[in-house]
Amino acid sequence: MVEPTDNVSESEEIAYFRDTPVETVLGNHIFVLLQVAAVHLAQTPPNLESARLVIDTLSAMLSAGGERLGEHVALYRNALAEVQQVFGRATTLGAEKATTHPET
Repeated sequence: MVEPTDNVSESEEIAYFRDTPVETVLGNHIFVLLQVAAVHLAQTPPNLESARLVIDTLSAMLSAGGERLGEHVALYRNALAEVQQVFGRATTLGAEKATTHPET
């Protein structure tokens, strides 16, 4: 049996998605994904495989959505570029450590 509060919550969620501009919903998801990538890059050692998946997904979203993502698309692209730079540095540092301190 479904509780009445579940119906209210579901109705509110549907109303939110119906009434909120899609660009806003996607923008919120883009920022969450940027945070996920940053968390994986901040681990010691960085989780490069997970970060790469998130970065590649974000890149595809921005490429597919383009200017249709709204007024903040430049901000999304800049934030993605910053995360990509951090990823590049982490990858380079990881490669340097592997060549200077190879594990046996």
